[in-house]
Amino acid sequence: ASGKTTVCDLIIQRLQEQSVVMLAQDSFYRALTPKELENVQEYNFDVPEAFDEETIIDCLTALKAQRSFEVPEYDFNTHTRSDRTRRVLPADVVIIEGILVLHIASIRGMLNMKIYVDTDDDVRLARRIQRDVADRGRDVAGVIEQYTKFVKPAFDTYVAPSRKHADVIIPWARGDNAVAIDLITEHIRMKLQQHDLRRIYTNLEIIPSNYQIRGMHTIIRDVRTSKADFVFYADRLLRLVVEAGLGHLPFQEMTVITPTGHPYVGVDFAKKLCGVSIIRSGESMEPALRACCKGIKIGKILVHREKTELGVRAAVEREIVYEKLPTDIAERYVLLMDPILASGYSAQRAIQVLLDKGVDEGRILFLNLVAAPEGVHRICRAFPRLKLVTSEIDEGLEAFAVIPGVGEFGDRYFCD
Repeated sequence: ASGKTTVCDLIIQRLQEQSVVMLAQDSFYRALTPKELENVQEYNFDVPEAFDEETIIDCLTALKAQRSFEVPEYDFNTHTRSDRTRRVLPADVVIIEGILVLHIASIRGMLNMKIYVDTDDDVRLARRIQRDVADRGRDVAGVIEQYTKFVKPAFDTYVAPSRKHADVIIPWARGDNAVAIDLITEHIRMKLQQHDLRRIYTNLEIIPSNYQIRGMHTIIRDVRTSKADFVFYADRLLRLVVEAGLGHLPFQEMTVITPTGHPYVGVDFAKKLCGVSIIRSGESMEPALRACCKGIKIGKILVHREKTELGVRAAVEREIVYEKLPTDIAERYVLLMDPILASGYSAQRAIQVLLDKGVDEGRILFLNLVAAPEGVHRICRAFPRLKLVTSEIDEGLEAFAVIPGVGEFGDRYFCD
């Protein structure tokens, strides 16, 4: 009775133009056994074991896969599951609320945004009495006894510690926090407007598009474009990708004195950087990196890809043919460069080389111009702390080639 349902209702009201479905953890209480029913007053409904965790996971998995799910209905008077179910359809936004949602790790791991509603003990008790008497057929004495015996200890054991997992904590003592609700709904709207993959992977960035970027992509994708024009516009786009990647480097505040004699408070970026290009196409990004970072060290990795034909191209064997990396690369932030991310096999192998050299995964920024969804899935799942920066995500792969793509980038960039 902290106000969770009220918060959910307010969020849904503000997202009225979106498809939203709400799930209550209370719907997933497991049915009590005959022995438990005999002494129901002594049964603790506020512990993880009281819930059907497996069914909750099945429900969330189905909705995420755009499949409907039959949600059980729980009868609080008989403490059994009803024969009826409620069909829940897939939606743009799925909200699940409950006292132990943030405590149960398997559920918590499926959530994109975690919210904790913070309310004082006396307010929670008053609301619980009002709700249970009106909606669940309880008497005041029974509610208070249950609260003292089960609810408050469970709150201290499970609920309060789970606030550390929350992305947002909403103070709700007065029963209203319009600012927090507005911020949450605006964040959800922003996520819904993003490319689908960015909703899944927080380590993926697609640089904001505009007519200039779309125009340059049109030129480099056109089969009729000359080599000179291809190189010119590819270089412009690659510079934008490099600049976007550099924006993710850590910085610290720094004050300088301007020629007028006045202080200017700015930032100073991380000093220990290096670039690593995946030969051959990755070398096309080196001029852009050197233009942005004067004197930067650049290493190289060559991954040999041997394809076998089994009706279609099948397994890809990844062998490191050549590598030349800074000796102190483990101490540096690494900008890994390859303009085209297709299946992601070569990139995955190159990233593993960096990790084997002692580079921290969180210090790797993988920069590319065009990516296929298959490659994004492979890299972002395998390396969740790595940052992937690209300018566009294409439709997919066809015979290991990005579609619609730009063709063989290395040939168009380097060959006459």
